[in-house]
Amino acid sequence: MVVCGAEENKKPILVLGIGNILWADEGFGVRTVEYLAQHYDFPSHVGIMDGGTQGLYLMPYLEDLDTLIIVDAVDFGLPPATVHYVCGDEVPVAMGARKISLHQTGFQEVLSLLALRGCMPRSIHLVGVQPLTMEDYGGGLTAEVAAKIPVVTDKVLDLLKLECSVSVIPRQQGTETFGISAIARDVYEAGRPSEKEACRYGDERFLTLLER
Repeated sequence: MVVCGAEENKKPILVLGIGNILWADEGFGVRTVEYLAQHYDFPSHVGIMDGGTQGLYLMPYLEDLDTLIIVDAVDFGLPPATVHYVCGDEVPVAMGARKISLHQTGFQEVLSLLALRGCMPRSIHLVGVQPLTMEDYGGGLTAEVAAKIPVVTDKVLDLLKLECSVSVIPRQQGTETFGISAIARDVYEAGRPSEKEACRYGDERFLTLLER
């Protein structure tokens, strides 16, 4: 779990990427917030967070936010790599209608508990992409879905500006470290064996560990 940004006197805003980078397009949300953190500077009351698959452990970070923007791979029943946006009460519905991974079940519980405790963010948004595949264990994003990172980034920045009156500053170079460098997208995906060496549905680096 990685968080960039901290509270000021303003009520906090959080851009949260969730998902599992070990399962191909399942990692889209995490890779998108990584891109945001590397390429833009945010005011200190705007957090950029890799929430991974933490589920209920995210609760302390989400209570009483002004705005929560979630980025995730979600099965909207749309063509692969389609970007789709929902907000408000539509968010938990969208995340629960077609579950594609266990983390979505966990995050539904988080939203329910926030509502029960009266701690829901004032405004909640979901920017999702329809995955192409999530069955490639150890694989990176598919090219079609990875191409949507800049599109979703622009949508997140638009939401911050229009909904929260927050403007960000682009960095001259996207070199900011976000999280553990060994699993940064470029490093992680560059280390993947070729398709001849590793089936698209299994990466020996991880399958070997599972056998031990």
